[in-house]
Amino acid sequence: MSTPPRYRVVQWATGNIGTRALREVIRHPDLELVGVVVYDAAKAGVDAGVLCGEDPVGVLATDDRVAARAIEADCVLYMPGIFDLDDVEALLASGKNVVTTRGELFAGGHRLGDDGRGRILDACARGGTSIYATGSSPGFITETFPFALLSMQRNLASIEIDEFANMSRRDSPHMIFKQMGFGAPLDSYNPARASYLLGEFSPSLALLAAAANRPIDDWTAGGEVAAARETTTIVAGEIPAGTVGAQRTTIVGTSNGDAVVRFRANWYCTPDVEPAWDLRPTGWRVRVRGDAPMDVDISFPVPLEELGAMTPALTANRPVNAVPYVCAAPPGILTTTDLPVMTPAGPVPA
Repeated sequence: MSTPPRYRVVQWATGNIGTRALREVIRHPDLELVGVVVYDAAKAGVDAGVLCGEDPVGVLATDDRVAARAIEADCVLYMPGIFDLDDVEALLASGKNVVTTRGELFAGGHRLGDDGRGRILDACARGGTSIYATGSSPGFITETFPFALLSMQRNLASIEIDEFANMSRRDSPHMIFKQMGFGAPLDSYNPARASYLLGEFSPSLALLAAAANRPIDDWTAGGEVAAARETTTIVAGEIPAGTVGAQRTTIVGTSNGDAVVRFRANWYCTPDVEPAWDLRPTGWRVRVRGDAPMDVDISFPVPLEELGAMTPALTANRPVNAVPYVCAAPPGILTTTDLPVMTPAGPVPA
């Protein structure tokens, strides 16, 4: 058996997820960090190791994205808050593969539209490169794990995925109260917000339905809220009684009139709400209805107060593991069905 190659990696963006990915790249024996891109000028010039709580590694962060495109690398872990088509096109055309958590590239990149998708495919052809989008949700829970369950089916009626997130220990007042609207009057909630999650999750769920030979021909999405029964103090502040204490968004894909895939995001600051919802601990529940029915719960054996430190790994680790697989793949926009099962050890050497 030959020695696995070392892949030169650029970490593009160092937010909550990017910082965790950066740390894992530094620790990975088969990856060599060669660049870090930051969007905060205060981080520019800081050693990559310092940025993620490791010892200095001799790679300094830069906020010059144009210069960063020219860094010699095998792969870029692209994780910014805003997708930039010019950056991604340039990276791919210059011979660098890309693994991203951006939703625009899930399930073939069709959200980019014909023109945007055409630019990406052309860049892949010119650079001999590939791009793959993954993460935890969407990603692992909408594709990887359900595909394993589908392997046990012959005739699938439906697959239902419930995501549960207890937000009570999140020390992010702006996110909890301003962005998500917890603690606000019930009539302040805008159900149209469901359209955002529909855009994020439908490509991945459509891939899942197609794998079950039940292609989706129509989508619906809706949101609803439940009121906190009592005034509740959380880390971010206070949820007054009668205000938004929980919210959920439901996405349903139908095929020939049958509901084939359903994803429901259940986010809450208190489980004591009216109306009473089945609000489980942070994790997922996946139910398969078919000739081999299954009901699977995924939970995390971590104290609630420690979840905030653990959960970035759920999104960051899979892209890091994907690097050698994507570098070995043929050019183009990859989906989960194009790649083998990914593990921390990487592909088995020839």
